[in-house]
Parts: sequence; C-alpha cells; structure tokens
Amino acid sequence: MTPAGWRDLPFWREDWPGISAALDTAPRPVLPPAALRFRALDLCAPDAVRVVILGQDPYATPGKADGLAFSIAPGFRGNLASLGNILRELHDDLGITRRGTGLEGWAREGVLLLNTALSVPEGQAGGHARLGWSRLVGQVLARLDDRPRAFLLWGAHAQGFGRHLRRGDHLVIESAHPSPLSARRGFLGSRPFSRVNGWLAARGERGIDWAA
Repeated sequence: MTPAGWRDLPFWREDWPGISAALDTAPRPVLPPAALRFRALDLCAPDAVRVVILGQDPYATPGKADGLAFSIAPGFRGNLASLGNILRELHDDLGITRRGTGLEGWAREGVLLLNTALSVPEGQAGGHARLGWSRLVGQVLARLDDRPRAFLLWGAHAQGFGRHLRRGDHLVIESAHPSPLSARRGFLGSRPFSRVNGWLAARGERGIDWAA
C-alpha cells in the first residue's frame, strides 16, 4: 500500500499506523476508497514531479473522489464544483476544453495532485484535517524542495504548507481555492497553467500538456 517512491519518509513509520487505525474505526464511511487513497503518490514518484498542485481535502460526496486532488471519478453525474472552475480557468487561460473529469493525464505529465488531507468522512468536508495527514504532506514537500519545481498552492490550507519550501528558485503561485465559494476571489483569472508552462520554457524544459 505504501507508494514505492516515497517509502523512506518517516511518516510511514511514525504516523501512518495511528492514522490507519483511526480510519479503520471511523464512524462514517471514509472517502476515497482505501485502494485510491495514495493514488497521487503512486502515479508520481519524486524524480518525476515537475509541478505540484496542492488542494485541501478529497470530495466528501460518494463516488466523486478518485485519489487525485480536484479530479473526479469517471461516471460521476453531480456538480463538478472546484473542478468546474479549474476547467473554466484552463479554457480561459490556454483555450483548452477538457471533456473528461479525471486528471490522471496530468499526473502522468509529472503533476502531483495532492491534498493537505488524504481522506475525508462521507458528507463532512474537512473532517480529517487534524487527523495527522499534515505530517505526510510536509514531508512530501520537503522532499520536493531538492530542485526547482512549480507549486500551485490553492487556498489557505495549501498556502500554509509553503513553509516547507525553502529554495528561492521555485515557481510558487498562490491563489484562492477554486471552490465555488472562493474562486472569484483570486482563482479565476490567475492564469496558472500558462504561467507554469512559461516558467518551464524559460528553464529550457518541456511544458505540461494540460490537455492530457
């Protein structure tokens, strides 16, 4: 279950046993399903990460969360919420129209789609914010501080983790969370996708295929 590229993080030894026990005895169903909980890390080993998009916690609606921040499982027919605003901004920024709701193509491009909590009780957004996931997220970001990368910190929860980034040569873009409650307060119009690709191009690196 431990993502292969991240196995040496102290979290797995020091924190995961307690969190795992708490999830096993949780009074409500926990989302996403256990098999998808570490999907973001499974799809992006440290050396493959070029961009990090950091959100808050998984969708609390059954059938929606798929283990990647902001991504929505195929077949979900409800409100797209945050993802809808992300896709709107992608179109306004780069003219790209995405039809699918799954973002695994971005992960395969080297975009780590990580939340500040990797689980949530069904119907209770933010319910696992203090469960201990912050230790894992902090260690992941500290590991990724080894060379210049782009970090998109969406929302106050994500921005609070910026302290783990000590290098001065990262691209760090902070904006409001894309949730319908806050997207108009600085997310819409922030043009994160073109800014990331412009930064990568200036470094002589291939841009992210945001249509993937």
